[in-house]
Amino acid sequence: MPQMSPRPDPAPSRLKYRMERLMLTPLFRLALRFGLPCLLTFAAASWWLSVDENRRMVIDGFADLRAQVESRPEFMVNMMVVDGASELVAQGIREILPLEFPISSFDLDLERMREEVVALDPVKSARLYVRQGNVLQIDVTERIPAVLWRNDRGLQLLDEEGVLVGPAFLRADWPDLPLIVGDGAQARVEEALGLAAAAGPLAPRLRGFVRMGERRWDVVLDRDQRILLPETDAARALERVIAMDQAVDLLERDLLAVDLRLAERPTLRMTDGAVQELLRIRAIEAGEPLE
Repeated sequence: MPQMSPRPDPAPSRLKYRMERLMLTPLFRLALRFGLPCLLTFAAASWWLSVDENRRMVIDGFADLRAQVESRPEFMVNMMVVDGASELVAQGIREILPLEFPISSFDLDLERMREEVVALDPVKSARLYVRQGNVLQIDVTERIPAVLWRNDRGLQLLDEEGVLVGPAFLRADWPDLPLIVGDGAQARVEEALGLAAAAGPLAPRLRGFVRMGERRWDVVLDRDQRILLPETDAARALERVIAMDQAVDLLERDLLAVDLRLAERPTLRMTDGAVQELLRIRAIEAGEPLE
C-alpha cells in the first residue's frame, strides 16, 4: 500500500499569528502609518540640521522671510501723535522716545515705551497703540497740580496724592494753589487741601500751611499771624477760629498767634505793642500812676 505524504498544517506560525494580531490593533496600525514616517522624517531632519552650513542656511532664510514680512507697508509706522498732554509734556515724551520714522510696528516695544512715558513726573497714566493710518498713538493723562510745596530745592508742584508733578518757578504763577512747607508736608497733601477748603473765608489773607514736627499744621496769614492747630480735628479747630473772627474780628486785632493746640485752653499771643497797651489800660483801671 503506497505511503501517503503528510498534509500541510493550515495553521500559521506563531510569529505570523502575532503579527496578524498586532495588525488588528488600531493603535499599532496608527503608529505604523503615521508614527513611523514622522519618526523617520524627524531623524532625517535632525541629521540634516546637524550640519552647520545647513542650519545657518535655515536661520538666514527665516530671518529674510521675517524681514520681508515686517517691512511690508501695512506694518510700517510713519508718525507719532501725542494727545492729552501739554506742549511741554508732549515735547518731553518725544525726547525720551527718539523714534526714526518710518519704523516697523514689530520693532516697537509698546510696554517698555509706556513705562518710560509714565516715568515722567507730570504723567499719571499713558496708553500706547498703533492706530489706523500707521500712526503711533499716545494718549496721556497728566497729573493735575493741587498744591505748591516749598523745600530745599525750591517750589515744586504736587498733585492731590502728593506725587511730584514738576517744578514751579514763581509763586505768582500759581496764585490759586495753597502753599505747604515743612518736614513731611508732601505726605499730608490731603490734609492740607482739607484745611485750605476750611480756610475759605481767610483766603485773601492766607499765605500757606506749615507742617510742624511732622505732627500738626500751622496756618500762616499775612501780618505774620499764625493759627496753631491741634494734631487732631485740625479743620474743625480752624473753623472755630474763623467763626470767632467773623463774630468779634478776632484776627483783626494785634495778635501774633491763636494757639489751639490744647482744645480745652485756647491761647492768644499778642504783639509787644498790644501787651504794653493792655498793661497801660489795666494800670489806669487800677488807679496806678503812669510812668
